[in-house]
Formats: sequence, C-alpha cells, structure tokens
Amino acid sequence: MSQGFLYPYTGLVTVLALMVYVAFAMRVGNARVKYAVMAPAVTGHPDFERRFRVQYNTLEQLALLLPALWLCALTVGDLQAGIGGLVWCFGRIVYAFTYQADPRRRFLGFVLTVLPSLTMLFASAWALLRNISITY
Repeated sequence: MSQGFLYPYTGLVTVLALMVYVAFAMRVGNARVKYAVMAPAVTGHPDFERRFRVQYNTLEQLALLLPALWLCALTVGDLQAGIGGLVWCFGRIVYAFTYQADPRRRFLGFVLTVLPSLTMLFASAWALLRNISITY
C-alpha cells in the first residue's frame, strides 16, 4: 500500500528548479562548442559569457532557494512552498531570456527569483519564531 508523499508540490518544484539549472548548464556546453571556448576558460564570445553568467548566477540562487523552499514547506505549507518555487523557476527563465538579449534588462527576472526565496525564508523564520516556547 502506498502512503503518498508529504510534500508533493515542494518535491515537484525542486525537480523543476534543478531541471532549469541543468538546461542552463547544457546551453553553456553548447555555447562552448559553438564559440570554441574550451574549458577551463570562462571568457570568450559575449554570447558564451552571457550564458555562463546565467548558469552561474542560477547556481548561486539555488543555494538560497532550496533551503528556503524546504523550510517553507515544513513550517508554512507545501502549497505555499510550491507556489514560491514555481515563481522562482519562472523568474529564472525570464532572467535567462532577458540577460541573453540585453543584460541591462535582467531586473524583472532577478526580482522574480529573489523575492520568492526571501519571502519563503522570512515566512519560515516567522513561523519558527512563533512556535518557540521559552521555559525558565
């Protein structure tokens, strides 16, 4: 008999976020070949450099997203965490397309990435603080 998952939305959005990251890494690999930027070089053709920056920045953002996402699921709720993670994934995709076209236009994608992560982090902190009982 199957019990089901306790956090299906959070689990699915975790998979989606990692797939977004893998897709960006694959774009970097393709650009390495297309523009002959051989590892370990991380500079070369501007199109390669933009793809590399998107991938690297996404890795940096994952370091904030994943703990905030799971803390939110545990302390606030699975649905709320799933929504926050979905907005993050959408924001990363917007960030990638706008950064690729013109790095100066990346602001909306950045906000759609950072805002859900920080919201989940602060909501989790608030939920944890509300439930701490201090006994003397």
